[in-house]
Amino acid sequence: MEFRIDRTAFAEAVGRSVRALPARTPVPVLGGLLLEADAGRLAVTGFDFEAAVRVEAEAEIAVPGRVLVLGRRLLDVCRVLPDGPVSCALEASRFTVEADGTRFGLSTLPLAEYPALPAAPTPYGTVDAAAFATAVAQVAVAAGRDDTLPLLTGVQLRLDGGEMTLSASDRYRYAVRRLEWKPGAAADGVVEALLPSRRLLDVARALGRCGDVVIGWDPAGGGGLIGFEGGPSRTALRLLDGRLPAYKSLFDMAGAAAAEVECEGLAEAVRRVAVVAEANSPVRMEFSADGSVLLRAGYGDDVAVQRLPATLSGADEMPVAFNPAYLLDALTSFESPRVRLELLGAGQRALLLGVPDPGAGTAGAGTHRHLLMSVKQLV
Repeated sequence: MEFRIDRTAFAEAVGRSVRALPARTPVPVLGGLLLEADAGRLAVTGFDFEAAVRVEAEAEIAVPGRVLVLGRRLLDVCRVLPDGPVSCALEASRFTVEADGTRFGLSTLPLAEYPALPAAPTPYGTVDAAAFATAVAQVAVAAGRDDTLPLLTGVQLRLDGGEMTLSASDRYRYAVRRLEWKPGAAADGVVEALLPSRRLLDVARALGRCGDVVIGWDPAGGGGLIGFEGGPSRTALRLLDGRLPAYKSLFDMAGAAAAEVECEGLAEAVRRVAVVAEANSPVRMEFSADGSVLLRAGYGDDVAVQRLPATLSGADEMPVAFNPAYLLDALTSFESPRVRLELLGAGQRALLLGVPDPGAGTAGAGTHRHLLMSVKQLV
């Protein structure tokens, strides 16, 4: 095996693929990146049974071949290589990397012990890459972080006709985002898949500038995998078992009071007053019909307050309180300049929706919704 490749392209392929590797593994070969050189292309693949990431780059192939190299060690080498062409070769059991007089020798891992890679799922349709990346980021903030409850660490993806719905919940909040997608010829019926949120977020960010993302799915089962392909990168993610609880009844806010406030200003005020709050202490918000909301945080002598303009309808006043971190996650997930809060009262559900610019009409209204549980005790 011998090839020559641009340093930037090589580093990008290695950097993207290495994200699929496990942080720790009892199986040494899973810490390796598979490099395959053939027909003017270098393919770099990382795999850990939960995800497979394959990135291709143009290269001058002198001798085609395959090699398995420790991924993070190779990434460290790529980071310090000088700009320009990079020459790589397999010499017996050593993989050499050379650029502008700098030469590295790396040990290789046994190819025979490397597991078989999953087949790429059948192309099922496409979605705008930038819109997909934004949507995934908006809902992923609501996914759980506790790996002992894997179901709640996922983002649920639903494909139904020309609409894609992404949703996530950790029991205390529930985010839902709808967007358009283009079903392909193979698309038939409704698809529901629960995917690990951190993996999906990595994929969406990496593909965010690829124009369109091709979603792969095999209607017959697909081996529990869903694929995402854009530009030179292709990723397959293994599905989580189960599905998130239904949210339709949770999002029914009949009888709620409604408040509107400038989104960025409210987020900044929450950050400011929460400085004096103890861990897990809420930020209290008192909406009133006089056109303002008063934010309070802290207890005793350590307190902070700030008043902001806000409108309230459906009630003369509405006191609520939220975990400041959860509230900030929700507020910063919206792209609209204003946010609408539908409020049932202290200790009950609160629904946040973006309010579009007046000149934009109703386009995009309601496509992103974020449900929060307010704190019961208001002191």
